[in-house]
Amino acid sequence: MEGLSFFTAGDGVRIAYRLDGREAAPLLMLSNSIATSQHMWDTSMPELVRHFCVLRYDTRGHGASDAPAGAYSIDRLGRDAIELLDALRIERVHFLGLSLGGMIGQWLGIRAPERIDRLILSNTSAYLGPADYFDRRIAELAEIDDMRETAEGFVRNWLPASMIERRLPIVEAFRKMVLETSPQGLAGCFAAVRDLDFRRTVALVDRPTLVIAGENDTVTLASHGEAIAAAIEGARYVALPCVHLPNVEQEQAFVAAVRAFLL
Repeated sequence: MEGLSFFTAGDGVRIAYRLDGREAAPLLMLSNSIATSQHMWDTSMPELVRHFCVLRYDTRGHGASDAPAGAYSIDRLGRDAIELLDALRIERVHFLGLSLGGMIGQWLGIRAPERIDRLILSNTSAYLGPADYFDRRIAELAEIDDMRETAEGFVRNWLPASMIERRLPIVEAFRKMVLETSPQGLAGCFAAVRDLDFRRTVALVDRPTLVIAGENDTVTLASHGEAIAAAIEGARYVALPCVHLPNVEQEQAFVAAVRAFLL
């Protein structure tokens, strides 16, 4: 079951994915943050595959997936996830998305709840403005041919200074993911984030939901996670002492929260 595979979405874009773990185990689908790939979950995989059959994929514009030109929409990103499940003949999954992945998770919870068993939304927002910030970033990316400065900005927003200054291998792995991200693909996903607003509609989510936030997250503030959890009836809320990547900074606590909620 291991190794990278591809399927073609309805608009002709190739999406990379892989399955790991025992086929008989509960299915868990993971959706990555912006400017990363499915490898953002690598350190958690040994523990996750003990309990789940894990489906990872690269959001369009990222990793080994195609990066078509133009603005993407959250509807298109959500349909990519649904079409992947359809291609694999998978009816329902547990879904865990972080940051942009959590925005895709909200779309699924609102638009395709019949495909979701339990939903985990980590370090994400129902709305992340202002639009002109994303317009500036998209314009910059149209002119860029070196992602080094972009990578430094992302890493500073994702992880604590103490980890960055020590140049830990995991920090370098995330920096490499940004460097390998297509500027065109990143711009396309920035447009999707710019245009989404689930502040009213997230209340329609009726699947059992866990919201995880980082107490020190400066990108998707803990208050954004609290607002999502408050809007979804019966949702659980967990705040961890971390910045934007609890799966890295608080890996044991993060995986324990995921496991306890899903099992």
